[in-house]
Amino acid sequence: MAGMARNLESDQAMLSTVLAHAQRRDIRRAAAIAEQALAEGFEHPLLLNVLATRLEEEGRLDDAVRLLERAVTLAPGDVPARNALALCLQRVDRAEEALYHVETLLQRHPDLGFAHANKGNALIALGLLGAAQASHRRALELDPNNLAAMGSLASIATHRGEHTEARQWAERLLARVPGFPDAVLSLAAAELAAGALERAEALLRELLADARAGPSDRARAHGLLGDVLDAAARYDEAFDAYSTCNESLRQIHRRYAAGTTILEYTRALTAALAQVAPQWAPSAMPPAEPGAGGAAQHVLLIGYPRSGTTLLEVLLDGHPQVVSLEEHELLTEGVLAFLREPLDLGPLARSGDDELRVLRAAYWERVRRGGVDVAGKVFVDKHPLNTLKLPLIARLFPTAKILFACRDPRDVVLSCFRRRFRMNPAMYQMLTLGGAARFYDAVMDFAERAHALLGLAWHEVRYERLMEDFTGQMRTVCGFLGLGWSASMQEFATRVTGRERATPSTAQLARGLDPSGVGHWQHYRAPLEWVQPVLERWIERPERNG
Repeated sequence: MAGMARNLESDQAMLSTVLAHAQRRDIRRAAAIAEQALAEGFEHPLLLNVLATRLEEEGRLDDAVRLLERAVTLAPGDVPARNALALCLQRVDRAEEALYHVETLLQRHPDLGFAHANKGNALIALGLLGAAQASHRRALELDPNNLAAMGSLASIATHRGEHTEARQWAERLLARVPGFPDAVLSLAAAELAAGALERAEALLRELLADARAGPSDRARAHGLLGDVLDAAARYDEAFDAYSTCNESLRQIHRRYAAGTTILEYTRALTAALAQVAPQWAPSAMPPAEPGAGGAAQHVLLIGYPRSGTTLLEVLLDGHPQVVSLEEHELLTEGVLAFLREPLDLGPLARSGDDELRVLRAAYWERVRRGGVDVAGKVFVDKHPLNTLKLPLIARLFPTAKILFACRDPRDVVLSCFRRRFRMNPAMYQMLTLGGAARFYDAVMDFAERAHALLGLAWHEVRYERLMEDFTGQMRTVCGFLGLGWSASMQEFATRVTGRERATPSTAQLARGLDPSGVGHWQHYRAPLEWVQPVLERWIERPERNG
């Protein structure tokens, strides 16, 4: 029937029927009609959108994205199709593409309140909390009853550790819609911060018993319940809650289990570094210009997640001679040129000045687009897993200084397991203790070999020593960076809540310097016992400086 002429009136009637079913949320009937019409060769954005909705409900998100992309191709100006595509892209962790589509909508329809809210949620997924907050406030200006915007504003305040504001948004939303998941989670986090553990636990258990809660809501509720039980010293129950949270997240984000894992990539990178080592002797390396982009000093702050990199960045950012750019991907062009699979570091070792100059320029252009003026300042580029880019860093910036954050690996692995990160291949590895421990071992092994080979100026900062002797350790860091001591670095708690990007450390740092995380692993000795052999050689590892 695909080639047959269609009856316009019949098609209009059919579309009206599909729309009526969809508006009543009878997606099964709407999708059945849409599927038949599409099979007959009649393509229309409404039909593709409705069928995509059914696929989403079945968990076939990638198939739904393909249908919605086709709908947008057919009708670029169709608001429901493009909005549905943006929402679906966000569900499959493609937040940058989601942001593109919602911004395209807003260019044509700047007064769509729901589009501003969707933009805000895409920005949250990208870690851009300040911009997200502005989008959600704009959504509420246009539509004071936008529930999603209220919930997201509560979540943003929670991420920043601003629990009083989070409570206000959450209570305002719950007065309208009892049980709204984002609001319940923010209110529970506020109760936890206030020490009202029983109230926090009750809120979370009510949410978990609510049939309306989706898989992501339930995962987040279990994770926060783990934090509540941990605060109550009910460590066995807390570990069970964290495990349930992480297993749910493994299922939600199982696409990251396909292909080469980040652990396999790291081990392949280590093998590639060993293979190229004879070519990397300093005497054999061609000269390279630092290309500091006008900065007085260029610093790469690296390590492993949850080792103290965010704390160090926030501390240094308080120095009047320091600027930083919160965890941006600045080395993209260099990675695409030299660190893609199959891994071979030979071309990087042999790279010439002209090629490196182009990549340095791309790096500093990304810094400029990030809104940071580095001229005459010490520029700190903080990104923990830039550890895996050390060979690239050495070739591009041989005079840069490396600050390497270290912490007891048992506390690191436990903390990675307990915290909820924005998902990516590395964070997916953290969803099991074994995965986090093996990845830690692989990253640290690579760092050891790179440090010995690359000849970079290197200073390690031990988290435990920083907690014991804050001033002494930070004076040493300042000396390494050629900076004088500044007491303003200590006033970080008031600065952290205004940062654009949030990490799992942000809300913690808003409380000030807190040594309670040192040795916290001891409360979880039993579950950590079987991964300890993987971490053994790093537990008593001596410092590596110079």
